[in-house]
This record gives sequence, C-alpha cells and structure tokens, in this order.
Amino acid sequence: MSDIVEKTLTALPGLFLQNQSASGPAAAKASFSSRLGGLVRGITALTSKHEEEKLIQQELSNLKATVSAPTTTLKMMKECMVRLIYCEMLGYDASFGYIHAIKLAQQGNLLEKRVGYLAVSLFLHESHELLLLLVNTVVKDLQSTNLVEVCMALTIVSQIFPREMIPAVLPLIEDKLQHSKEIIRRKAVLALYKFYLIAPNQVQHIHIKFRKALCDRDVGVMAASLHIYLRMIKENSSAYKDLTGSFVTILKQVVGGKLPADFNYHSVPAPWLQIQLLRILGLLGKDDQRTSELMYDVLDESLRRAELNHNVTYAILFECVHTVYSIYPKSELLEKAAKCIGKFVLSPKINLKYLGLKALTYVIQQDPTLALQHQMTIIECLDHPDPIIKRETLELLYRITNAQNITVIVQKMLEYLHQSKEEYIIVNLVGKIAELAEKYAPDNAWFIQTMNAVFSVGGDVMHPDIPNNFLRLLAEGFDDETENQQLRLYAVQSYFTLLDVENVFYPQRFLQVMSWVLGEYSYLLDKETPEEVITKLYKLLRSDSISSETKAWIIAAVTKLTPQAHSSNIVERLIQEFTTSLDTCLRQHAFELKHLHENVKFMKGLLPVDKSCEDMVVDASLSFLDGFVAEELSQGAAPYKPHHQRQEEKLSQEKVLSFEPYGLSFSSSGFSGRQSPAGISLGSDISGNSTETGLKETNSLKLEGIKKLWGKEGYLPKKESKTGDETEALPVPQENIIMENVDQIITKNDQSQALTQSKEEKEKQLLASSLFVGLGSESTINLITEQPGCCLPVIEAESTQNFQYSVQMEKPFTEGNLSGFINYQVMDTHSVQLEFSVNLSLLDFIRPLKISTEDFGKLWLSFANDVKQNVKMSESQAALPSTLKALQQELRLHVVDIIGNEGLLACQLLPSIPCLLHFRVHGDMLALWFRSSCSTLPDYLLYQCQKVRAWIDPQVPVPIPCFHPGLTRAFKAECFVSVFLSSRCKKHGKSGGDLVSKDSESPDHLCIVYPKTQS
Repeated sequence: MSDIVEKTLTALPGLFLQNQSASGPAAAKASFSSRLGGLVRGITALTSKHEEEKLIQQELSNLKATVSAPTTTLKMMKECMVRLIYCEMLGYDASFGYIHAIKLAQQGNLLEKRVGYLAVSLFLHESHELLLLLVNTVVKDLQSTNLVEVCMALTIVSQIFPREMIPAVLPLIEDKLQHSKEIIRRKAVLALYKFYLIAPNQVQHIHIKFRKALCDRDVGVMAASLHIYLRMIKENSSAYKDLTGSFVTILKQVVGGKLPADFNYHSVPAPWLQIQLLRILGLLGKDDQRTSELMYDVLDESLRRAELNHNVTYAILFECVHTVYSIYPKSELLEKAAKCIGKFVLSPKINLKYLGLKALTYVIQQDPTLALQHQMTIIECLDHPDPIIKRETLELLYRITNAQNITVIVQKMLEYLHQSKEEYIIVNLVGKIAELAEKYAPDNAWFIQTMNAVFSVGGDVMHPDIPNNFLRLLAEGFDDETENQQLRLYAVQSYFTLLDVENVFYPQRFLQVMSWVLGEYSYLLDKETPEEVITKLYKLLRSDSISSETKAWIIAAVTKLTPQAHSSNIVERLIQEFTTSLDTCLRQHAFELKHLHENVKFMKGLLPVDKSCEDMVVDASLSFLDGFVAEELSQGAAPYKPHHQRQEEKLSQEKVLSFEPYGLSFSSSGFSGRQSPAGISLGSDISGNSTETGLKETNSLKLEGIKKLWGKEGYLPKKESKTGDETEALPVPQENIIMENVDQIITKNDQSQALTQSKEEKEKQLLASSLFVGLGSESTINLITEQPGCCLPVIEAESTQNFQYSVQMEKPFTEGNLSGFINYQVMDTHSVQLEFSVNLSLLDFIRPLKISTEDFGKLWLSFANDVKQNVKMSESQAALPSTLKALQQELRLHVVDIIGNEGLLACQLLPSIPCLLHFRVHGDMLALWFRSSCSTLPDYLLYQCQKVRAWIDPQVPVPIPCFHPGLTRAFKAECFVSVFLSSRCKKHGKSGGDLVSKDSESPDHLCIVYPKTQS
C-alpha cells in the first residue's frame, strides 16, 4: 500500500508543473520527488510506532518553518501542502497548515488553486471556523469564466460548506443549472443535493428546476438528479407520483440499452442507474395500485434482461425483487421474483446465497410460503461455516417467529450467541431474543430462564432498555393477578438459587436485576426468610468483583427487606461498614438505611410490600433547592449546564482528524468478563511461544502458521492437525452441498454413511417442522382426543331419549372430528351398530357476545393481541347491511353498534375468551381490525371473514389459512352436542335410514335417525 501512495504522490509534480519551462520543472520535480519519496520510504522502513512518530514530528517541524517563512513562494507552498496532506492522512495534527491551505486556494494560479482546494476539503469539516474565510473565494470562482475554476468551486461546495453561508452562493448555483457545459450542470445538481441534506428548507423553492434536471439531455445530469429525488420521495412519496411515468420511461431506455456505452459496466447498461430507479419506483408504487400498474411492464423487462452472469446483475435482480414485493402485488411478477429468490438461495456461491436470504427476510411478511419452499436450505444455512450466512439465517427466523416455534428459534439464537465474540452481534441478538421472549413466551418458567440466559451472555454490553423493560414487566404484570404472582415467584426462586452457586461470575446488570427482584418480591417465598435473603445479598455485597453501582442496588434491596426481617445483626454490620466508605453514593445509601432503621414502624410505612407500581408525587423542578441555588449563585458559583451542553463543549474541544495509533494489543484488560483471557482465541494457529514471536523480527509480517480463511470461493474453513504444524481441509458434509439440479440422485457405496445421512435428514426434517410451523395450511391439526362413551337405558318403541355430550377443546384447532357409534338390538334377534361422524371447527365454539358500546371500548383498550387486514369487496358486498348480515350469520357475531360507515361486533370463544371486531367500509374496501386476549383467535376469525367474502362472491378465491394453533396460556372451551335417538327426527322430518348431520340453524343439534323398530 505504501508503494502505491509513494507512486501516486510522486506523480503529482508532473501535473502541478506541466505548464512550467523545460529546465525548471525537472529540478523542482526531482527535489519534490526526493523529499516526498524519501518521507514515504523512511516511514515504510521503520519498525515501531515510536520511530514513526519521531520522524513525522521532525517533518512537521520543518514544514511549519517553511510555510511560515515570508520567502516561501506559492510553488513551494503547493509542494508543502502535499506533504502536509500525507502527514494528516497518517493521523498526525497538521493544523498549523490549515490557514495556508485557504490562502493557497485564494491567491494561487490554476494549478495551485487545485492543491489548495484539495487540502481544504481534506483538512476542514463543515462546522470549522476557518471555512468562513473561503466563502468569498468560492463566490468569486463561481462567477469566473474559467470552467476549471467553476468546477473547483462547485466541488468544494458539494463537499464542505457552512450551512449559514448557503444563501450567499445559492443564486449562483441555480444559474449554473442553465450552463451550456454538462459537467457544470452536473456539479451544480450535486451541490444542491448537498444543500438539501444539510438545509432542506432553503432549496424547497427550486423543485421545478430539479424536474428540468431530471429531463436534461445529458445522462450525467439526469443521474445526478436521481439522488435528490430518491431522498425527497423517501420523505413524501405522494407529492411526486406524477413523475412515475418519467421514471418508468427513463428505466425503459436504460434497460433497452439506449444510453451511451460509457455508462455500461461489463456489458450491463448503467447498473447503478437501474438500481436508483428501481428504488424510486418501489417507493412510489407502495400501496398504490394505479401507480404500480404503470411499472409492471418495465419491471418484467428488467427481470428478464438481468441474466445471472455477473455480480452487478445480481444486485439489479435483488432490487427488482425488492421493488416487486414493495409495490401493489401482481401474481405474474411475484412468481418470477420468487424464482429469482429460489435461484439465489440454492446457489453454491456464498454471496448469492446471502442475497437470497436477504431477499427472503424482506418478503417473508408478504409471502410466508416462500420460507416453506426453501425450509431445508434454511436449515442447512444454520450450520453454514460462514458466520454471515448464519447471522442472516437467524434474522430470517426472527421474522417468522410465532407462538409455536418460539422455543426452537430462541434456542438457535442462544447457541449462536454463545459462539459469538463480536460486541455488535451480541447487542443485536440479545435485543431480539428479549423482544421475542416478551411477545411469545409459552410459560413463566421458559420466560425467566430465557431472560437469565440473555442477561448472562449479553453481559454489560446489552442495551439498558432490556433489563429495564424486564423489571417493568415484572412490576406491572398482566390482567391476571394469579399469573403475575406465579411469574414473580418463579423469578425470585430462580435468582435465589443462582446466588447459591459458588465461583460463578455474573454481569453487573444481571446482578442489579437479581437485587431488585429479591428486594421487591422475596416475601413470596414460603421456606426462605428475609434474613436468609439479606445474608446472601450481604455476601454478594462484599465481593471484590462488584461495581459501586451494583453495590448501590444491593443496599437498596437490603433496605426494602429490612422492615420484613426480625433480626438486624447483618443490617447493622452493613451500616457500620459502609457509613465509612470512600464512595459517596454508597455512604449516602448506608446513612439513609441507618436513619430509617432507627424507626422500624416508620420504615414499614415508607417501604410497604409490593408497592413498586404505585404513583408517587415527585417535585421534578426541585423547587425546595431554589434558595440554596440562589445563595450559591450570589457567591459566584458557576450556573448549571445541562448534559447535552456539556457534551457539545467537550466535543468542540477535541482535535479534528486525531486518529488512534494503529497496532495490535493483546492485553487481557480489553476483554469482557464473560470469558477469561486464557480462553480467548485470536483466530490464528500460531505455534510456539507467542511472546517470543511478537518480540523477534517485528519489521516484517510473519505468516507461518496462520489459517487461510478466505479464498476465491469465499470462506474456507480449516482445521488444525494433530502436530499443530499442518492444516487440512475439513470434509464438506454432503447435506450442505446444494446442487443446481435438485433432482440429481447421489449414490453411496458405504452403507453406514447412507444410514448416517438418513438420520441427519430426519433430524433436519424434524427441526424444519418445528421452525416453520404456523406459516401455511400445514399448520391445521386435529386436537380433539377420544372421550369415554355414554350408556343409555332401554327405551320403548316410538319413544325418544336424548342426552348431551360435552366436547372440550384444550388447545385451538382449525378442524376436528367427533365420531362414535351406537349399539341397539332389534326385537331380541340381533345387535345393530350405528356409526356416526361429524366434523367440528373452531367456529363451532364461537358464540355471540352481547355487550354495550361502553364495555366494548373498555375491553378494546385492555387487549394487546390484534390483527388488521384490508379486504376488497365486489359492488354487491359494498353495502353495509349486506356485510353485517353475512358476518352475523356466518360467524355468529353480535352487532354492538353502528356509527356511520363503521361497525362494532363482538363474540366469544367458549367458555369466556372474548374477541372484538371493528370494521369500516370505504368504497370497495373493508378494513377489519380484530382484538382479543387470545393471541391466535384474531388470526382465525380473520381467515373466516375472508371465507365469508369468498362465499358471497364465488369469483374470489379462498385464502390460505393463517391461523396459528398455539397459545401463551392454556384454556378450555366446550360446546354441547345434543344427540336425539328417535325413529323419526321431528326437526328434519326424515326416517328409515342412517342420517348424521349437524344442523346449520342449530349447530348444537346432532341428529341420528335409525329404523323404526323396537330398540
């Protein structure tokens, strides 16, 4: 790299001195080249950072003396600027040359101006105070007739320019949009784009000129304007929908190869321009059918022309897929996009597989069946050797998590979390695991155990909101107080047990969570007394590995437990020890505990049991300190500064471009407390004494024994041999090889390997059935179990006997079957067995819920599980009465109230699980919004509403069921099936044969008709 820099900087004099005389430039070039080249070569030959600093400081001293000398010419100043740029690039402070760079841009000729502008753009930032000195120079150069000077001014404006000075140059840049040279127009558009980023309100009035730039005859100007439009459309897409035709026309010309060949990349027409246009179209067509119809043809053409032959076409295909799933859907385009995703996912190339997983992650919410089509490939990606593939697969699983597969997915995330050492990955994953656990936890025990794992692995690098949300969830609880107490009791028991384990290190935030929970809810323990809890907390308090902040949490927990304890020996010992602590915060907590402990009765009233969520009156303004503050200010004390103001002052005092020195540090102090330094792997297999290796011959890189992890084919996993000196490639598991022809049969001679593979395939299929449950119609299961029979007494002929049979539903299901048989004897001759069978669905357990509008509002606010869906209706369905009648008859919903074009309906799942529906008719659209205390009931009712819509309008296809049969808590619902045994059914009017039916008008009526004989 140093050779490249040396050659680049050595070549600069040829550019700077190209207009000089024949004799002068040779000597100047040699002198300049020797100085800069000698500096670069000298730095390259150094063996330590200390020697480099010494050499650079000496060079900076010489440069400072040179640029400050009055005899220094502008040509010498130009040469010094290049050396200053090189020193600044290495991270050393060259601020003494900033003002000279500005002077060079102001006073020099054309070549010297270029170096001055270059140095200013690299040295200064937008808020630098010296930048104001350059404004007049920029204004003068913008008015110049020299195209090079105008280009330099526009370039510096588009890179760094103070926000306050934009009005001074904005009219001049607007005029440059009409310039005859396309390079000036293009740079003017980029400058306006910069202004839009830093001060959008100041360029709102020139949107018409942006539209002219979009239709500019030069492709470069048009391409530059796309940056501005992409930014503005992201903020407000509705204001630019009239430009959809223009963007579509441009994309058609680009895809058709109408642009100059200079814009092609490996025979692909303007790929980056295509990507920009596809992103813009995706934003414009979102949830807009009319706008989306304009772009269907060009998207189809883009998918067809972007063949899989180069990396850049993969990027275009990815953006096409993203756009197709962003706009209003069209079935043909969705099928083609799904095929592209399938090619990506099944590709053996790692980059394409990553693109496929990325696309699947995005489209999984719109089309969950795509994940089902590639479920085995996703399972194999979980064990892929490339960590990026693993991470993206976990992101995909995170998107498809529901109440049924939560345990399996969280387990996979925790396994990856234990293997990861990168802080970013840890912070990201623990946040997702905590979110999923709070949303889909199947039971209290699993939730507490999962959060314990999150706190243990996440350590102190996790976001502080995670433990705070966990504690708030414990404190606020749910609607069921019994369940709240069980959750808190399990948490207390879990943490009490964890404190019993010896020689185990817990992160500080985990210990803070333990302290708070034990302090608040230890009264729930039956066997353990408050004294035992205080003893454990005091033992933890005396540990050397506990931080001062955690000790404050522990003392606060002891303070809450003290009123409940009968013995106070440990409390007094704690007070005696920490009232003399050097830590001000701990000493204050100890004195508070001491004074409260002197009056136990007052302490019990001040710290009642389980009152953490009660409202407290807090004086946020601290008005009781006004007198003290006024007195101190009168005596000359400094006024208080808010935290953000202190932070800004601190940042303003820091040096610009002061980078950390490069180098490797192997000290153990930088590692987190989750693992001892002895267990840290540095990612290389260096044999022998690592200390000696690091001390000897540090002037060159030693690559012996280093793993080769990357090659042309991507990530190359290696394993260390037994001797430690040689490495051999791991055999690639057969199940991880994705063949292009999925129908190819691989034959094996070794019978044991075939059996092993078969076993692994079964395990993968079992894992897939656990991960992808609830994503399609395959989730329909039969959960009605066999029940004991009933015995009826002997009855006379022509008489009727009936009984009721109770069917209980332990878990939600979509379809079930109730079957049985009846034995009867005819005239003491032979026995006859009559079998019956009837299909039951969850809809059979739904009943109307008659409540008032006021009760509807209260229940609506108390439910957290909701589902929304917009359903398109035909003209015959658009009338509100017909929609109400259909929902009321088919779903047994009770109409609570009708307000204009909106309606409120309610029902309940037996015995007492309510579900509320708010719907609104707008044109030919029906907006449905379900809410219930049961997480799966809204999904099922939404599916039934779609079936009702299809029943009314036969042209509408029935959607795939989206019901997920899983529950956070178990419940029972039951319905009664009445069985009438009679020679003639009075209700149906049938006789003389075997008839089993479930009456549509009375769904509880099951009729069995048998021959009219003695029984």
